Amino acid sequence: MGKRLAVLVGCNYPSTQIKLHGCINDVVAMRDLLLQRFGFDSSHVELLTDVPVPGSLILPTGANIKAALNRMVDKAESGDVLFFHFSGHGTTISSLEPGQPFRQDEAIVPCDLNVITDMDLRQLIRRLPKGSSFTILSDSCHSGGLIDKEKEQIGHSTLEKIIPTVYHRPKSISSKTIHQCLKSVWPGYVPIFPRTTEPNPDIGSLMSGIFGKDVSLKFLPQLERDLFKSLDENEGILLSGCEANETSADVVWSNSSGGKAYGAFTSAVRQVLAENSGALSNRQVVMMSRKVLKEHGFQQHACLYSSDGNAGANFLGSQQPSPTPKEQFFFSKYTGVATDEAVKN
Repeated sequence: MGKRLAVLVGCNYPSTQIKLHGCINDVVAMRDLLLQRFGFDSSHVELLTDVPVPGSLILPTGANIKAALNRMVDKAESGDVLFFHFSGHGTTISSLEPGQPFRQDEAIVPCDLNVITDMDLRQLIRRLPKGSSFTILSDSCHSGGLIDKEKEQIGHSTLEKIIPTVYHRPKSISSKTIHQCLKSVWPGYVPIFPRTTEPNPDIGSLMSGIFGKDVSLKFLPQLERDLFKSLDENEGILLSGCEANETSADVVWSNSSGGKAYGAFTSAVRQVLAENSGALSNRQVVMMSRKVLKEHGFQQHACLYSSDGNAGANFLGSQQPSPTPKEQFFFSKYTGVATDEAVKN
């Protein structure tokens, strides 16, 4: 059996206008779940939070998150299971691709606002050794499609709009707000890669000027970005908290959590796993999480992006026994079908 490696990132953005409350609670709870249920060793789980908690020694800046992910991939061998959990703000960035002026690309927002884009994650996944797997669980706004070019298995929803039953805040920040925040902190920046054809520097120039070599691949000069155009489908697995045009909720729960804040999607996944001791496929986890979110009144719709084979594979490569009849009934209740094969059809 291969190694199990994880990077868990929680960003609450304390003392800022974009602060959240439940993201660090999300990744701490997820760490406990990985250790207790999925056989991860604590030495193979790296925790990055922007508020100190036991086991977290590194701030989740863009550079630090990418460094942690690269370390994880560097250690990977065939048969290994890799997991990246991000809880924090998400955003969309206008595409820089010629001829696609209206396309929006998804990104996650580290504590220093040095965004990590879908292209960065795709390039990371392309480095995986054959026979290993990489699962991303992103509890952030606009996270649908966060792995560039991965196939949508569960996506666009027709569920009706309903009123949330608990207080929540969207985990969303616009690229315009990121631009304004960065300019206020570094008002005298000089772009390293200026786009001289544009009258006002765009967010890519601003990011490049501030973060230099640590900037997202998406913001590199066109000549360098051309080297990364051969992106294709791979073995990445994305469980996203919402569709690309939706927001994910940061929730203050009043009952079972003792009033603590958590991300709605992370909480839904944890509830599904707590109520099912047997192995669940990636498809089952997402379908059942959707139903939990609906029951709590959230308008976000969890999504799954992966190859056809990985959609039916066990979540985090779990080798646990098959669901009991009681758990099969629970799955049927929450999805309307009894088996994973039925979900496929």
